[in-house]
Amino acid sequence: MEKKIRVGIQGVAGCFHDAAAREYFGDYDVETVEFDTFPELFEALHYDASLLGIAAIENTIAGSILSNHELLRSGDLRIIGEHKKRISHVLCALPGQTVDDIIEVNSHPMALMQCEQWLRRHPRMKMVERFDTAGSAREIAADGLEGHAAVCGDYAARLYGLDILAEGIETNKRNFTRFLILADPLLAAEFGPGELAADKASLMFTLPHSAGALSKVLAILSFYDMNLSKIQSTPIIGREWEYRFYVDLTFDNAVRYRQALEAVRPLINDFKILGEYRSTIYDKE
Repeated sequence: MEKKIRVGIQGVAGCFHDAAAREYFGDYDVETVEFDTFPELFEALHYDASLLGIAAIENTIAGSILSNHELLRSGDLRIIGEHKKRISHVLCALPGQTVDDIIEVNSHPMALMQCEQWLRRHPRMKMVERFDTAGSAREIAADGLEGHAAVCGDYAARLYGLDILAEGIETNKRNFTRFLILADPLLAAEFGPGELAADKASLMFTLPHSAGALSKVLAILSFYDMNLSKIQSTPIIGREWEYRFYVDLTFDNAVRYRQALEAVRPLINDFKILGEYRSTIYDKE
């Protein structure tokens, strides 16, 4: 029998967080726990050590979600994995409806923006913003809204029994979101890859306000063959012109990774390992 796990998501059943969680935990019976906002999700994960979580951290079009970087920094959760998912949108409506029947399209404003080019070719369709992509599909199904369509993922359309009227309506087909898998430190050993199997780490640190501080750190990481896949800076509130750095790096030698950390520690402040996990590839098609 599949082991049952609970995974906290931001959004409602059928959203992209839901779909990504089920793809990542494909060997488990997943029960999702819904939260309206990311702060609510992180708070629940903090107080319920038995709950796993998934949270978007960056998108190839919208960029980094800086507020989630801050939630990671200020909390005690561990990153135990990542999942990269292509975001593709469909237009769906009640069974029996056609494209010609649709006069109103509901979805999250970001999804509407990503599909605006396709939607503009159908001027009869009025775009109306809603809180959530999957929530829009659920509302149409629950209320029997004829003449309404939702822009969402195909998983949400199937979940709520809607007909898919058009697929792949997003303007940019290179739209991917990277999700982080989160756990209480007590669960990290059970669901994470383990120290020897990890080949990626997410780190956070600050630097003294001095010339060349960042370049010295980067030079050391390069010397130890660390590959920086991402570096993100955010301002430190109350400390003018000082910044906090979030770094993702990949490595193929755990010993060299540990040596690199020891070498940079004297040069950095407020150092925190947010997680050590397995990197993932994604299907570019």
